[in-house]
Amino acid sequence: MRAGILSLFIALCVKLAHANVYQSIDSIPDRTYDFIVVGGGTAGSVIASRLTEDPRISVLVVEAGPDNEGVLDLQIPGYYFQIPATYNWNYETEPGANIHNRVLKFDRGHVLGGSSCINGMVYTRGASDDYDAWAKITGDPGWSWKALFSLYKKHERWLPPLGGRNITGQYDPRVHGYNGKTQVSLLQKSPDEFDLRALNTSTQYLGKDFPFNLDPNSGTPLGLTWTQSTIGDGVRSSASAAYLDTPVRARPNLDIVVNAYATRLLSSGTEKKKQLDIRTIVLAPRSGGTTKKTLTAKKELILSAGAINTPQILLNSGIGDSADLTSMGIQTILNLPNVGKDMSDQPVTVALWKTTSGVPFPLLDPAAALEQWKSNHTGPLSAFATRQTIWSRIPSNSTIFKRFGPDPASGEGAPHIELSLYDDGAVAGTSIILLTPKSRGTVKLRSNNPFDPPRIDLGYFNHPFDLEALREGARLAKQFFSAPSWSDYLAAPITADPDAADPAPFKDNTRDFVLTTLHPVGTAAMSARGSKAGVLDPDLRVKGVTGLRVADASSIPLIPTGHPQAAVYALAERAAVLIKSAWY
Repeated sequence: MRAGILSLFIALCVKLAHANVYQSIDSIPDRTYDFIVVGGGTAGSVIASRLTEDPRISVLVVEAGPDNEGVLDLQIPGYYFQIPATYNWNYETEPGANIHNRVLKFDRGHVLGGSSCINGMVYTRGASDDYDAWAKITGDPGWSWKALFSLYKKHERWLPPLGGRNITGQYDPRVHGYNGKTQVSLLQKSPDEFDLRALNTSTQYLGKDFPFNLDPNSGTPLGLTWTQSTIGDGVRSSASAAYLDTPVRARPNLDIVVNAYATRLLSSGTEKKKQLDIRTIVLAPRSGGTTKKTLTAKKELILSAGAINTPQILLNSGIGDSADLTSMGIQTILNLPNVGKDMSDQPVTVALWKTTSGVPFPLLDPAAALEQWKSNHTGPLSAFATRQTIWSRIPSNSTIFKRFGPDPASGEGAPHIELSLYDDGAVAGTSIILLTPKSRGTVKLRSNNPFDPPRIDLGYFNHPFDLEALREGARLAKQFFSAPSWSDYLAAPITADPDAADPAPFKDNTRDFVLTTLHPVGTAAMSARGSKAGVLDPDLRVKGVTGLRVADASSIPLIPTGHPQAAVYALAERAAVLIKSAWY
């Protein structure tokens, strides 16, 4: 009898936990919402969670992908490379004219939680100069580092790693938050021989050029740092897991619909002062078909579909460059030429050496590793990223700035290059990421069918600075690994020498092997109020429109010198503050 009652109670709890998550557009309740958040990714999860903390505010979240809850592949950090295609938009880029017409795989999260469910989990805020540049570009001091710092602390929950690693002297406790939503930690494994050689290089030999930096998230990231990740207690801390957990889902003022595809936005028919009023969204089943559902928010529609899908939805709605829209047979309702333009992404290549041993580390036993993770969330599956990262500036005496124009970095405290150190026993070296690209890409429509994937043109090496900057990054890697710390560990180089008399082999290899970090931003960027550039005003409202805001990576006016997920969390936290202050 007691067992039966207990089973009934558990079943009821499970039902309540899922009560506000609807699996199709047909099941959306017949009610009106104050706010409709289109896109349940990183930013959308934050905004919906923060708004519904106020019981007066009702919110519907619309997500094209499935629910994340209970999906083991999205919880285990070490499963990064084997996440099923179901949770990915599976995009490909247009052939790159400057990378030998290569087509690159371009992963985007297709699940509640968005790309925070499938990314590499590296947590880096960038430089304080980056956010001060946001404030300057937008004319709004609320986007400065000083103003956003409290929101960074608000969203973060710093945790020590499981497994007993002593992290004293490996991070700065003063710059972290401890009561927020997103769990952040250092990786579990204690420093190994490779890590100690890197520390020795920094502290004993090359401290002037590669100083040890206690914490990359202090706003001054330059130097060798320990890598921080959005992992808590050995589990990926995605936006949906952190902000849309069971207690949040149970709120009576929050509904979530998954498998719901936003095809276009519509004018709500209440225009004032000759401005469009856009608070209406047209939804269709993710699987396609002719079934449609139209919903109108009482107060605002918040577009948080990400740097690729946000401009796609705007363009499908007739908001964008009128010439491009006309060529697609789409009627322009608002000519905003910068929609889908000015996309920044950070290209990555590698510098690698053979090791003196030439012996790779033992292969992972997948079954044993999974059993260990299931048992206590420790072991090789509890992490993904490498443990150390170097943030560097191109030397000021380099000819690159004279040859290719002014320094694109936001200030002297912002790095140009990220080196993520790597060792597999037989091969060691680093990835080389250009954090401050001058090249710009685009997101355009493939047709006027909203279900067709967009055309993603990364624009890699459209500006000659970027290829030369990666060469400078390879020089920095070569300098670092030329220190005495590595003399008995590294043997012959594998990748092309950036200092060769003929630069052609290095440049050709880079064009052949460069990849994307999947860090697109800026496709619906903020600018100053009254500016004809950009897409959004500093309060994230679409220029020339009432009722519509955009809050996600597309809103970012200058790419941060780090991995953008941290910046998106801060942006979304401020978006929630701006929305609340406008209405309550």
